[in-house]
Amino acid sequence: MEITGKIIVALPEMSGTSKSGNAWKKREYVLETINDNFPKKVHFDFFGDKADQYPLQVGQTIKLSFDIESREYQGRWYTSIRGWKADQVDATGAVVGEPAMQQAYNGIPEPPVPSAQPPISPANISSSPEDDLPF
Repeated sequence: MEITGKIIVALPEMSGTSKSGNAWKKREYVLETINDNFPKKVHFDFFGDKADQYPLQVGQTIKLSFDIESREYQGRWYTSIRGWKADQVDATGAVVGEPAMQQAYNGIPEPPVPSAQPPISPANISSSPEDDLPF
C-alpha cells in the first residue's frame, strides 16, 4: 500500500535486544496526508535496517510504501503500520529522482507499438485453397 504526506513528527530512535539476544532498532514517525479534503494523521515505523536506510525529517513530503499488520496480545488487538520504502516527492506529487515516464507508468514498461500493417480489404485477402480455413 502507499500513502503520500508530510512528516509532522519524528520520534526518537528506540533500540534494544530481543529475548534471543538479537539487537533491534525502530524509528517512528507521524505523517499527515496532503491530498485529502480532511487530512489524516498516520503513525508508522521503520524497523531494523530500514530505520537507518530512510532517515526522515520533519517537514519532508514523502510517498510511503507500507504493510499493515495486526496481532493479539492478552486478548487485545494491536495494529501497526510498518514502512518498507519512502520516496521524497516534490510539490506536484512526483517522486524526486524517478524518471517522468517511469512514474507515469508506475514502473510498468510501455507496451510495444504495433507495426504498421495495411488494413484488411478484399483486395489483399488471398483466395487460394491452402489459405481457405474452415473457421
